[in-house]
Amino acid sequence: MRHAFVLAALLALSSVAASAQDSLRSYVIVGDAIPDSLTGTPGDVARGRAIVANRSVGLCLLCHRAPIPEERFQGDLAPDLAGTGARWSEGQLRLRLVDASRLNSDTIMPPYYRLDRLQRVAGNFAGKPILTASQIEDVVAYLASLK
Repeated sequence: MRHAFVLAALLALSSVAASAQDSLRSYVIVGDAIPDSLTGTPGDVARGRAIVANRSVGLCLLCHRAPIPEERFQGDLAPDLAGTGARWSEGQLRLRLVDASRLNSDTIMPPYYRLDRLQRVAGNFAGKPILTASQIEDVVAYLASLK
C-alpha cells in the first residue's frame, strides 16, 4: 500500500511532464542496461542535477538522498544517489530511470519513460512519460558523474 501511495504521489504531484508530442523512442535492453542513449547524444550534467533537485519535475529527492546540500528534507526510502556513477554504468542507470521494474518487480520507483502497465495515473499524465528522452539522458549524465 505504501508503494502505491508513493507512486500515486509522484505521478499526481509532479507539475511538469513530458509533452504529448514527445513520443517514446525505442530502446534495446541488454542484460541489466539500456546501453544506447535514448537521444543519440550525451545528456547535460547541470541540467540533470537540476532535474534531480527539482521537487516538481523528477521528484527524486522525495525518496532519495543526493549530494545536493542546498536541498533540505531529502528522502531515505531508496538508495543514496552519492556514488551512483561508481556503482552503475550509464546503461544501467538509464534502465533504472526508464523502468526500474525490469530489474525489481517490487520497486517503488516509478517508470519515468514508460506508458504501459500503469495504474491510477493522474489525468494530466495519461499517455505521457514523466520525463522526456532528453531529460532521462540529462539525469543519466548527472548520476554517472557522481563517482
